[in-house]
Amino acid sequence: MKRSRNVVDDRRRRRMITILWTAVLAVGTIILIYKEMTAVLYILATVGVTALLIAVAMADLAHAETLTSDTRRSGDSAAIGSGITSTMGNNPS
Repeated sequence: MKRSRNVVDDRRRRRMITILWTAVLAVGTIILIYKEMTAVLYILATVGVTALLIAVAMADLAHAETLTSDTRRSGDSAAIGSGITSTMGNNPS
């Protein structure tokens, strides 16, 4: 009989793989720092940041935004943190 995996098992497995990768990378970084191989760490950090920038550049963020089922518009995101409030009364200034 074939055992079907449920969603909880899949999440737990992915989380454990992520934790394992994080631990391996942390141990590798600690070893490189201990051996004073900062040049290798610099190169790895540069390659990592470059890979992250390429992944973000290749992502279709504009298309993904139109596919969301959120009814709120994202056009007001520029006003967040600008000091503009929607309430007219009770201004503390």
